[in-house]
Amino acid sequence: MSIGELAKATAVKIVTIRYCEHVGLMPAPARTEGNYRSYGAEHSHRLQFIKRLRELGFTLDEVRDLLRLSSEKSRPCDQVDRITNSHLATVEKKLQDLTKLAAELRALSNRCKGGGRIGECRIIEALTP
Repeated sequence: MSIGELAKATAVKIVTIRYCEHVGLMPAPARTEGNYRSYGAEHSHRLQFIKRLRELGFTLDEVRDLLRLSSEKSRPCDQVDRITNSHLATVEKKLQDLTKLAAELRALSNRCKGGGRIGECRIIEALTP
């Protein structure tokens, strides 16, 4: 399939496919006689795997490691577990930080009921050093 067909089949932008090739996440496809890229099912599966990992917030280095490990079928999965658990810890820390941020923003928002003037705004007052 062409790069456009691959993009459509995987719901990934063409520029993303080219980027994945450029940084080594995707193997270079074969070329047609007209020098166009020609992708196969393996490219589609790999791209969908990359897309899912990125949707889950894995870094490019983690994606690279998981791609490498996914091709080593007979290996124990302890490294996959380590990468996943490390990423989970990062996500949980971000959730804690976002919960704290939401509480702070809620408290700021509750200081002002609207309808006043900016010069008297309790939110601006609270944010001003």
